[in-house]
Amino acid sequence: MLQLLPVFLLLLLEQASLISGLNQDGLYLYEWKQSLDDPDSSLSSWNNRDATPCNWAGVTCGPSNTTVTALDLSNFNLSGPFSASLLCRLPNLTSIILFNNSINQTLPLQISLCTPLLHLDLSQNLLTGFLPHTLPLLPNLLHLDLTGNNFSGPIPPSFATFPNLQTLSLVYNLLDDVVSPSLFNITTLKTLNLSFNPFLPSPIPHSLGNLTNLETLWLSGCNLVGPIPESLGNLVNLRVLDFSFNNLYGPIPSSLTRLTALTQIEFYNNSLSAEFPKGMSNLTSLRLIDVSMNHLSGTIPDELCRLPLESLNLYENRFTGELPPSIADSPNLYELRLFGNKLAGKLPENLGKNAPLKWLDVSTNRFSGGIPESLCEHGELEELLMLENEFSGEIPASLGGCRRLSRVRLGTNRLSGEVPAGMWGLPHVYLLELGNNSFSGPIARTIAGARNLSLLILSKNNFSGVIPDEIGWLENLQEFSGADNNFNGSLPGSIVNLGQLGTLDLHNNELSGELPKGIQSWKKLNDLNLANNEIGGKIPDEIGILSVLNFLDLSNNEISGNVPLGLQNLKLNLLNLSYNRLSGRLPPLLAKDMYRASFMGNPGLCGDFKGLCDGKGDDDNSKGFVWILRAIFIVASLVFVVGVVWFYFRYRNFKNAGRSVDKSKWTLMSFHKLGFSEDEILNCLDEDNVIGSGSSGKVYKVVLTSGESVAVKKIWGGVKKEIDSGDVEKGHQFRQDSSFDAEVETLGKIRHKNIVKLWCCCTTRDSKLLVYEYMPNGSLGDLLHSNKGGLLDWPTRYKIAVDAAEGLSYLHHDCVPSIVHRDVKSNNILLDGDFGARVADFGVAKVVDATGKGTKSMSVIAGSCGYIAPEYAYTLRVNEKSDIYSFGVVILELVTGRRPIDPEFGEKDLVMWACNTLDQKGVDHVIDSRLDSCFKEEICKVLNIGLMCTSPLPINRPAMRRVVKMLQEVGTENQTKPAKKDGKLSPYYYDDGSDHGSVA
Repeated sequence: MLQLLPVFLLLLLEQASLISGLNQDGLYLYEWKQSLDDPDSSLSSWNNRDATPCNWAGVTCGPSNTTVTALDLSNFNLSGPFSASLLCRLPNLTSIILFNNSINQTLPLQISLCTPLLHLDLSQNLLTGFLPHTLPLLPNLLHLDLTGNNFSGPIPPSFATFPNLQTLSLVYNLLDDVVSPSLFNITTLKTLNLSFNPFLPSPIPHSLGNLTNLETLWLSGCNLVGPIPESLGNLVNLRVLDFSFNNLYGPIPSSLTRLTALTQIEFYNNSLSAEFPKGMSNLTSLRLIDVSMNHLSGTIPDELCRLPLESLNLYENRFTGELPPSIADSPNLYELRLFGNKLAGKLPENLGKNAPLKWLDVSTNRFSGGIPESLCEHGELEELLMLENEFSGEIPASLGGCRRLSRVRLGTNRLSGEVPAGMWGLPHVYLLELGNNSFSGPIARTIAGARNLSLLILSKNNFSGVIPDEIGWLENLQEFSGADNNFNGSLPGSIVNLGQLGTLDLHNNELSGELPKGIQSWKKLNDLNLANNEIGGKIPDEIGILSVLNFLDLSNNEISGNVPLGLQNLKLNLLNLSYNRLSGRLPPLLAKDMYRASFMGNPGLCGDFKGLCDGKGDDDNSKGFVWILRAIFIVASLVFVVGVVWFYFRYRNFKNAGRSVDKSKWTLMSFHKLGFSEDEILNCLDEDNVIGSGSSGKVYKVVLTSGESVAVKKIWGGVKKEIDSGDVEKGHQFRQDSSFDAEVETLGKIRHKNIVKLWCCCTTRDSKLLVYEYMPNGSLGDLLHSNKGGLLDWPTRYKIAVDAAEGLSYLHHDCVPSIVHRDVKSNNILLDGDFGARVADFGVAKVVDATGKGTKSMSVIAGSCGYIAPEYAYTLRVNEKSDIYSFGVVILELVTGRRPIDPEFGEKDLVMWACNTLDQKGVDHVIDSRLDSCFKEEICKVLNIGLMCTSPLPINRPAMRRVVKMLQEVGTENQTKPAKKDGKLSPYYYDDGSDHGSVA
């Protein structure tokens, strides 16, 4: 009977075709549409009124304009199954492209029935299960792309039998067996990409040499171990080779010299430990070389630099010696990154003369001599990074005309002389760092042209003269650091126009005059340091409304007048007004011993602690005023005592009335074996036991008669209640019963050590209670961001990260069906007595069920500010990648100690702040200063994992199972080798390899 079902279905479709007028191909497609969820109405043109589907969106037909030859439904936001039983009935279908949808369930074995297929692209969907072993039965298939799904298990051995396959991409799945040697028998392959799968440790098979037609080989993050096989040299057509993010060791094989077509090599972040092989000059077609972030040593071969290179990346190795002058003769060189080595000598004087150089980074070496004048000969230079070397002499005048420069870092060298006037006004430069040199002269007025400038760092030089009024025209300026120079005159009045300014540091100069009027426009100012100048006048009253001001140092100046009353309302980490000419009485909240040092050296200043204003203000009038205050205080105290007594009796009656509730009406549903009854819970639900209050209700701590404690969440009464300010979309309201049902539905079935345990629930018609295990250390967010955050040392934070990751991995990969939490944040990670972490609060969790209902667009954003993945915020699509982004933010919180949203960040969030700070200031400015530096190397690795999880592109985020493995590997490595106190973070990059920027 089942065998007759397809025939019966076919007959029904043919009959329906006669009725609707739609031809057979269109009827199959229309039937498939009925099984899909289409929230954006992308398939609105697919109707049964047309004669053929050839005018439908995403459909291409053959010359006869009747039969379908190709489907391209990329970015249609569709969810539902891949129906091979329908699609494979299209007799002329040669191409199926469903890129970036939510096609789910498994890829059926019947896919082999699509025999005409040449191109199958199902990348960035939600397919699960094993790879179909029937795929190689497609005789004509040339291109197969299954990137960014959730396929698991091994790669089927049958894949070795593809007859004509040219492209195979399985990037970012959950394939967890070894890299199958059988793949290297597909001799027709031109592109093979297996990157970023959690494969078991395995060597690169020697059978790699069978792929003689291969042009592109990407095996990044495949857990490869051992040496690179000599058989690599058989791949004579290879152009791109990427073995990054593995554990390879040994030398680069000499057979590599036979790869005359190779244009790009990437071996970074391995454990290669040899010098460059001899015979590199044989690689006459080589254009791009990237062997960065290894342990390569020795000198850079002159033969290598004589190749017609376009890109040379040797950063973060151990190279010594000089850079061969022959590198300057390459006619197409546009990228040269050598930072983080021990190279010395001078840069070739003709560097940039013969090639359109765009990116030059030689930071953190031992180069000396002058900056070559020809660097911007072709006018293409965009990044010039030379900090932390021994360069000397002046900046060449030619760089002042390099109009495309956007990033200039020349700090910590021995450069001198005046900066070329044109360089001050470069129109695209956003970072100009000249600090810690011996530059002299003024800031040129041409700086008015640098309208894109965000960071101006001039500290520790010999700059002099007046700060020009044009500095106030730089509306994007966020930091102006010019400390330890010889600037004089007054601050320009226009400086108050810098509405984006976050740091103004001009201490140790010769500035005079008064603070400018209108500083209330500095709404983003975090650090104001004008110490050790000759500034006079008064402190503007407006300083008290700079709400994000954190550091204020005006010490050792000539400032007079009163301390503004509003200053006491600021939450300052540093306040120093010492050694000025301030007078009058201090604001009450500042007149404390903790601020004594902040006001020393001001003879006319009066305060309530010893050392300020002694003996002043004791006349008869002041004494009478004191007696009036005392009388008012006595009367107020009497009123307060009477009020407390009255409130006590009222509260006692209310409490007794609350306990008289009819307990017989409560219904208890248990999920574990209980050692208590509902009576024990109900008797303790009074205000004395409240330990928290959130968007869905109050939380009580209940101590049972057994001595153990439980946490009880009482869902707010009524049907609706506004969510609190910590959640997104404050104007929306959520049904509390749905939150309750979600918690019960989810936690009632889950059993995992890193998911909070739900003991039971109690319900009546009007009230609902959830009884959880009690977590003595509260939430991670409350503890980390309080004054007790310093108690969380790095080993504890690392343990919390691993525990929480394992809990989320269980939800995503081990629950059937999978569960998406949708509100992962530090406040929803609870800590037990040993700081073990539990994921909690499943009030907005969604099940990713077999019908795809868990992946469709939601009507309201669930989550909290700073944790929401970019794509979720504008598509409302729910999937595991959203949780992974949120968990990445939690990792950044653990590493930085900062909140996800902070006024200091301005319009940025923690992710953007961390990326920008890494790029502009280095890793030391990102890591929480409370953490012991001996763990720096391990912290940096975890930070990299957090950055991977918060990638803007969902496809670049690793699955939670992979995140757990990476975190565990960090701990394993730490146990097998001593931590380095001076460990460095690997250069920050995006996973697609698009940016290999220096940390410097």
